Amino acid sequence: MKVALLTSDTREVIRDYGASNPSFGTAPQALLEGFALIPDNIEVHVISCLQKKPVSSPPKLADNIYYHAMHVPKAGWMRTGYRGCIHAVRRKLREIQPEIVHGQGSERDCAMSAVFSGFPNILTLHGVMSSICEITNSKPLSYYWFAKHLETIALRRTRGVIAISPYVCRLVAGRTPQTWSIPNALRLPFFAPHLLKPHAQRCPRLINVGVISPNKRQVELLEAFTQLREEVDFTVTFVGKGDPHNVYVQRFLSSLNTANTLHGGFEHRDFVSAEGLAELYDCSDALIHFSREESFGLIFAEALARNLPVFASDVGAIREIAKDAPLCHIFGPNDFRRMTSSLAEWIRAGNHLASRQQVPNSVVESRYHPRVVAKKHLQTYQSVLKTASH
Repeated sequence: MKVALLTSDTREVIRDYGASNPSFGTAPQALLEGFALIPDNIEVHVISCLQKKPVSSPPKLADNIYYHAMHVPKAGWMRTGYRGCIHAVRRKLREIQPEIVHGQGSERDCAMSAVFSGFPNILTLHGVMSSICEITNSKPLSYYWFAKHLETIALRRTRGVIAISPYVCRLVAGRTPQTWSIPNALRLPFFAPHLLKPHAQRCPRLINVGVISPNKRQVELLEAFTQLREEVDFTVTFVGKGDPHNVYVQRFLSSLNTANTLHGGFEHRDFVSAEGLAELYDCSDALIHFSREESFGLIFAEALARNLPVFASDVGAIREIAKDAPLCHIFGPNDFRRMTSSLAEWIRAGNHLASRQQVPNSVVESRYHPRVVAKKHLQTYQSVLKTASH
């Protein structure tokens, strides 16, 4: 089967046009890893729109995966309903002649390009823009306001949506013709043998992963951690990119400096590869994940794959992912006090010293391994095309 996968190239997202290779969000990247494991069943053409021309790109990402970077001037993006992206993608699709087009996400151009492609198409929503718009109280003509309205158009025109969690399914129910329940895949490094190392010290190490943003609430976590350090000892590693010009990122960095002045033991890493992140999970004692909104919770699932205990806010799909996972501690979305109190008790009890399994969590692997998820996508494509032929 020949499939066109429309997804954002990270080089466009962060304006790093000098990078020699394309990269994608964690969920699309994991799905591509899965497609590469079933080369006899599927040929994938990845298409990404970028404002910069030219960019260096390999023609193939794997034996059965091709890459196409489309140049679209700034005037063809969100303010025009992604008209330039739609036209550029349509031209390329006429050359490729895929059987089906799969748009990855409604936060940028991919969903609109898919539904106006002229080919049978479906969408995956990694974040539901209407929900994010509401949570962030976005004003008219703001980014999320535009994204919400474009998402509504796309949902009406597509054949259906792959819902990455029952939570997403509930959010799009009645807004699109059909939904299929398929979770996001986790990247392959999270299923490699664990590299558990003995602690050089008895002090527990906590980790928080995510883009530095109000949605991930790193500033609020730092405030809670700073107060908690008056009671128990621990270190914290924050992992996530942040625009230094953003006001919230500036607050986070300032709070980080303050916390280190008072106590020490707080660090921030801007970027860590998938392999490096898996290793960080292995040498940490707990993940603290207290987002305001989660469509799926990739970081949450990645930590569970490494058998890492998790303290998380009860939002989005968290409880659904946590099913049958005994290492989860889930709290009200804004209950920082109960979370830190539970964490303090957990540390005092010495739970961070408990031994962990050195093989990937079998329940997580059976649900989220790239090969498993890729095969489910292939079945969905075949189902869509079979229905369309009748």
